[in-house]
Amino acid sequence: MTGYHTFWNGKKVFITGHTGFKGSWLSLWLSSLGAKVTGYALPSTADHSLFHVAEVENTIDQSIIGDIRDVAHVTKSIEEAEPEIVFHLAAQPLVRESYRNPVDTYMTNVMGTVHLFEACRRSSTVKTIVNITTDKCYENKEWVWGYRENEPLGGYDPYSSSKACSELVTSAYRNSFFQESAQGRPIALASARAGNVIGGGDWAEDRLVPDIIRSLLKGNEIIIRNPGATRPWQHVLEPLSGYMELAERLYQGEKLAEAWNFGPDDADVQTVEWIVRSFCSKWGETSKYVIQPDTILHEAHLLKLDCSKAKTYLNWHPRWNLEQAIDKIIEWTLAYERQESMKAVCLRQIEEYTNLSR
Repeated sequence: MTGYHTFWNGKKVFITGHTGFKGSWLSLWLSSLGAKVTGYALPSTADHSLFHVAEVENTIDQSIIGDIRDVAHVTKSIEEAEPEIVFHLAAQPLVRESYRNPVDTYMTNVMGTVHLFEACRRSSTVKTIVNITTDKCYENKEWVWGYRENEPLGGYDPYSSSKACSELVTSAYRNSFFQESAQGRPIALASARAGNVIGGGDWAEDRLVPDIIRSLLKGNEIIIRNPGATRPWQHVLEPLSGYMELAERLYQGEKLAEAWNFGPDDADVQTVEWIVRSFCSKWGETSKYVIQPDTILHEAHLLKLDCSKAKTYLNWHPRWNLEQAIDKIIEWTLAYERQESMKAVCLRQIEEYTNLSR
């Protein structure tokens, strides 16, 4: 990062979805750099969530429990927090859940984005917004090459579609309102599309790596639905570093208010079965898996990102390969089993990651 050790010190940052997996890691990272972080999200109800075990609530400046669908509360929270930089991560993030609850998915992922943007354009302090969407926002044509930021948006399932909609909302607000906000000044708004993010502390249902970890800890067979599906796997710190770099550059006035991909190198675009085999080989002889195909719900088979733009214009590059990412997840999980301080473990992994850029 350009001003990595000094830029974030004292910056007022607002993170939606701070109780989630990515939001918790981002909150810890920014707080460790001296940022004054306000989080806004639904409550984290699971006792073993990363938000709870890593003591995120006690680490950041303020934790606001609220629903991104509540426009009045979002607006009031932005007004009182007076942030300079906003990261929008609050979402219904699961494909299979979007099939079960499509209306809630669209309300959260589309109208939630609108509500946040409305609050920000009325703010007298917000200068920069990074809206976190997904690699699944593209119209997936099962290409063997990576999608670039100018490829058509789409989405077969409600989740992917809702995130494509969020991208369209982002473009519309950038062009219609953020060239000059209600306060008479521009707001730099960009979107970020990451790959399949993995890391310690993710316990979400219907996600491959959390399902693997739960099975390994219980000594159960790992059940996989789509062994040949290929995804751009990356450790959670990889895209977060990209979001932070992008926000910093936008804040400093660089003309980068557009869409950005943050994904792994091609060698780390691997199949589901490859991931499972790697975890099993590293975990030990007690681990095993079984394939039970899901013939009901549609899942994309091949998906990868072209991150040439971020590498060229942001000088952003992945630092941990997929093998290292899996090692870090296992390291985190074993520390959790030993009841170590998970906040300390997270901060140690963040430091190890950032030291690679020095």
